[in-house]
Amino acid sequence: MTAASYSTFYGRRCIYLSALPLLIAGSVGVGCSRTVGELFFFRTFQAAGASPGFSIGAGVIGDIYKLEERGTAIGIFLAAILMGPSLAPVAGGIAAQYASWRHMQLIIGILGLIAFGIIWVFFPETSHPGTRGIDKLRRQAEGGAKIRWTQYFVNPLSPLGLLRAPNIVTIMISGFAIAMTFFVLMVPIAYTVGKKYNIRNDALLGACAIPGGIGEMIGAPISGRLSDSIVIRRRKARGGVWYPEDRLRATLIGAAFLVPLSMVFTGIFNEYVEGPVGLALVFFCLFINGFGLELVLGPSAAYIVDVLHSRSSEGIAANNGTRSVFLAVAVAGIMPMVEKYGVLVTNVAAALLAWIGFGFLWLTIQYGEPMRKYCDVGFSTAEST
Repeated sequence: MTAASYSTFYGRRCIYLSALPLLIAGSVGVGCSRTVGELFFFRTFQAAGASPGFSIGAGVIGDIYKLEERGTAIGIFLAAILMGPSLAPVAGGIAAQYASWRHMQLIIGILGLIAFGIIWVFFPETSHPGTRGIDKLRRQAEGGAKIRWTQYFVNPLSPLGLLRAPNIVTIMISGFAIAMTFFVLMVPIAYTVGKKYNIRNDALLGACAIPGGIGEMIGAPISGRLSDSIVIRRRKARGGVWYPEDRLRATLIGAAFLVPLSMVFTGIFNEYVEGPVGLALVFFCLFINGFGLELVLGPSAAYIVDVLHSRSSEGIAANNGTRSVFLAVAVAGIMPMVEKYGVLVTNVAAALLAWIGFGFLWLTIQYGEPMRKYCDVGFSTAEST
């Protein structure tokens, strides 16, 4: 949220160039840690350097793409960044099995250094001229206004104020409910898929995440293009009138069917189907879950950028940050629930939670306009997008 707030005030490029050194230093520090305390200390810096990537990246897309192209652009952006979560379990498993986890952290630091160099040389400032907070401050100074030094600092928690808007809250809750299914599948995978199908090798366990990752990478661009086509078609049918919640209609298939049903069938197959056939069916369900997950999260992110165009990075940061806090708390209960009630019951509970998320999406589509009017936190109009 700090990076998003400052990117609205100072621009995107300088935040990238400020955050990446934290990622580099934190990765090297984690790789060289000798105690748990040192690891936690440097991991904080590593996470602080990496976390601005998504929110500022979505803001950059909002800066340079038109409304009718934004969903596709965000879909491609998501497909690219999802290569990380897709490949990380495999790479981490190989490193843990055949080398050391420390090597992986050092590689992350090297990749961060390469990204820093590319942004330094090739990445321009994408914020529209005159829209940054610093631009407005300079205009005030040129007009003779006295500027206090405190005005150059930004409240890092200001994005949380966007959660006053009911439609932003419903999107956050639906995203939490849908994303929770991913963690229910991945967190206990060594004790569910690994134990059921006798997979003991760390590298092979990491490879079990590949089907879901492939589903996410395929689903992200498809969801973006689908949401754009819905926006264009329904806007044309209204005679050019834009209703932002039209984009969320692209989420309904994933939220109502693909994500919850993939959870139910994963639990059934993991519980009752033995051997290679059972493993193949579980992998297929993981693929469907990843595909459906992006049908929800991609258009939801594009919707936030649409309605909060001038504060798109802050909107994404508030949504993702709050959702991550909820996920961090909820994830702690996954393993105890699996141990006490089993895989099938846990997966069915996650499916029910996903259906609740679908309900919040449907609520936003039906009542989005009064929600936005109830608490206008600077929502965009069709002309400003």
